[in-house]
Amino acid sequence: MALLHRAELRPSKIELISAWAPTQPWFVGDATAPLTNIASFRFDDPDGEVGIETIIVRVGTGPLVQVPLTYRGAPLDIAAESLIGTMDHSVLGRRWVYDATGDPVYLAAVAAAAFTGGDQAEEYFEVDGERVLRQSSARVHGSGYVGAAVPEVVGAISPRHGIGTTEVESGSLRIVVARVLDTAVTPAAGAQHSLAGTWAGQDDPRPLVWVSID
Repeated sequence: MALLHRAELRPSKIELISAWAPTQPWFVGDATAPLTNIASFRFDDPDGEVGIETIIVRVGTGPLVQVPLTYRGAPLDIAAESLIGTMDHSVLGRRWVYDATGDPVYLAAVAAAAFTGGDQAEEYFEVDGERVLRQSSARVHGSGYVGAAVPEVVGAISPRHGIGTTEVESGSLRIVVARVLDTAVTPAAGAQHSLAGTWAGQDDPRPLVWVSID
C-alpha cells in the first residue's frame, strides 16, 4: 500500500524529468519537446522510507518513455550518479529524487514483483482520518508465481544506459528496464520473468522490465 499526500511540489515531477531525461543516453525524440504525464504506478518500500514511482511520459507527439523514480528524505551516497535533483514537498520537506535504476530499493521491488507475479501498490490518500483509494492510472503485473525465490540486491550497482534501455546487474540478478515503450519490443536475452503494464490507450500488456538470474 502506498500512502500519498495532497501536497505541493517545487519543482514538479514533470519539471524535474523534463530537465533531466533529454540528457540521458536512452532518450529518444525531440529533446526540446514538452513531456506529458501519461500514466504512473507505485511499489511499496517494506521499510516505509522510500517512495517508488514509475512515470510514463510522452515526448511531444512522439514516443512514450518510462521513467522510474525514487524519492528519499536524505541523499543516497551510493547512487550519487543517479540523482536527478531535489524538490520541496509541502508535507514531507526536502526530497532527493533519483533515477530508480540506481537505487537498490527500486531494484528489489521490481524484481520481487516480476519473480512472484506481483502487482503495483494500491494508492491511498488520507482524508479526515480515513484512507481513500485512488485509482491507479496504470496496472502492472509480474509473470512469475507466488512463493518464487527472489535474489537479493547486493554489492555495487552500476546501471548501463543504452539506446532505449537501462541494464543493471547486482550479484546474480540482472534487470533490464525498457525506456522507450512504443517501438518493437524484443524480450531481453535470457530473461526469466517480466513486468508488463496497461494504461489508457494501451490495452494489451506492454513489457516494461525483464529480470533473470545469471
